[in-house]
Amino acid sequence: MLEEKNDSGSVELKGFEEQQKEVAVRPVWKQRMSALFTRHTLLIVFLGQVLSMCITVTNIFSTKLAQEHGVSIPTSQSFLNYLVLGIVYTGITLHKEGFRGWLIAIKRRSLYYILFALIDVEGNYFMVKAFSYTSLLSAMLLDTWTIPCVMLLSVFFLKMRFIRWHYLGVFTCLVGMGILIWSDMTAGKNFPGSDYLKGDLFCLAGATCYALSNVLQEYLVRQKPMYEVVGQLGFWATIINGIQLAILERGELQSITWTGPVVGYIIGFNIGMFILYSVSPILLRLSSATFFNLSLLTSDFYGLIFGLILFSAQMQELYPVSYVLTILGIIIYNIYPAPEPKFKRRLADDDDQPNSQPEDV
Repeated sequence: MLEEKNDSGSVELKGFEEQQKEVAVRPVWKQRMSALFTRHTLLIVFLGQVLSMCITVTNIFSTKLAQEHGVSIPTSQSFLNYLVLGIVYTGITLHKEGFRGWLIAIKRRSLYYILFALIDVEGNYFMVKAFSYTSLLSAMLLDTWTIPCVMLLSVFFLKMRFIRWHYLGVFTCLVGMGILIWSDMTAGKNFPGSDYLKGDLFCLAGATCYALSNVLQEYLVRQKPMYEVVGQLGFWATIINGIQLAILERGELQSITWTGPVVGYIIGFNIGMFILYSVSPILLRLSSATFFNLSLLTSDFYGLIFGLILFSAQMQELYPVSYVLTILGIIIYNIYPAPEPKFKRRLADDDDQPNSQPEDV
């Protein structure tokens, strides 16, 4: 009755209610789609593709070494990378925290960093070793095992809660990878291996190590400065990798003819690896280990582009479809923000603020 007496008031009230309904209904998809073009989303997508390109570059240099010069020293190549990481980022740690701060990190968190370094070193070893026994396609297929492993580990250890859009994005990326593998298989590129069972087991072991390494690194960089995490990785991995090098590749190093191209390819490999290990913790802090691994799937497509130029490879019809699906999966994954980890932050020092992320990079 009151609204009927005051027509203008009624109209104004009705208009306000309609506006509220529009705000409640219309922005749902607008907000989700606009989230794809925020500075944060564009940054993590860009960083992910930088890392994917780094993977491609390191694979190219390793292939050039093996095919053109008969040099296959993956442990030695990794040793140089870990050594440079240790020198650079331990130096930054000493500059920022002092020698006492570095010793405190060793005393309080060395077990975490030793475990991280051991898993990372062995992940690299298993994956490279697998190519000596199994086919390229089997290795590519089994390498995608890292993604479901990372999601599972993130749920249990980082206490993340993914929603259906995240799972749909992962599924879309894996479909894109499956199309790439199927395309190679139908083209007859399933190169034979000497021992498929051993090679496949190495692939699964390497992919599992990568998943553990990524999740553990995310756990660490969300609590401690990135320079400390990478510096400790380089320090301990140099020791572990050096021992492994002395056992496995001492003879290969003595037999290498150190020509200019060989040295150049090794330097190029280590530059790519240095960028990869330097940018990875930034992406892991800004997004998640799952997004990190989804981004790396595009490295196979980039490898194809370089393969066309450097190794006379042929592009199959389904390759662009695979790439588009992989990028689409990354976009779908980012429609909703990545879940924040809810784990208890156990690495906070006595003078740290509990449950706070480190401010220093």
